[in-house]
Amino acid sequence: MDDLERLAADIRRADTVVAFTGAGISAPSGVPTFRGDDGVWEHFDEGQFTYGRFQRDPAGFWTDRLELQRVMFDGEFEPNPAHEALAAMGADGHLKAILTQNTDGLHVDAADASGTNETTLLELHGNARRVRCPDCGRCTDGDPVFERAADGDIPPTCECGGVYKPDVVLFGEQLPGAVIQRARALARESDVFLAIGSSLVVEPAASLPRLAASPETTVGIINLESTPVDSTADIVYREDVTTVLPRLRDVLEA
Repeated sequence: MDDLERLAADIRRADTVVAFTGAGISAPSGVPTFRGDDGVWEHFDEGQFTYGRFQRDPAGFWTDRLELQRVMFDGEFEPNPAHEALAAMGADGHLKAILTQNTDGLHVDAADASGTNETTLLELHGNARRVRCPDCGRCTDGDPVFERAADGDIPPTCECGGVYKPDVVLFGEQLPGAVIQRARALARESDVFLAIGSSLVVEPAASLPRLAASPETTVGIINLESTPVDSTADIVYREDVTTVLPRLRDVLEA
């Protein structure tokens, strides 16, 4: 039995399978990464995208955010075979939850295309397609708000008068407590935990595989580069996620 067959066998036996995804699952779709060679932060000053600046200089923040949004999300990005394989695993009852660091919304698109939303999705860092008003809590589709801002309505405001904020976790903000607590609970509960396309260096999300690790849990890592958690994982793949995950789903269905 090779590693992929062993992983599939463990997933079939498991009550709770959790996938944790990072930028490496969306990069094959063309979504720019923030760090690494030619990453977004090589072209923008990340210090301009802090929660503190949003509070004290909302107009300046939104001016810079428009350009960042254009670079990050102007392309017609679609889910790739890795997103689709996870969505299919969820539709087949093999995946309880996806925990993602990504803000691109591609897991939502893949689930919608598969015809099921049964898998729990926790977007740990938010979703850049939405905006939220910190004053009243209203959350809405971001496209009309970004269009208003592009037309000169800066900073764009909510009906209550508060300034809209991209519904993502900015530098200087903490992850929503309820979201990270739920993610940690799912990691501890998991019988199989898959870390996919993440360098596993950004906390607190990167600690999730360590929370999952136990004699009763299978921890698998699928990432092109080595990670700090490799030594504690049961199975490690140094391969493209867009080939490994479809193969895994095929083995599960065989």
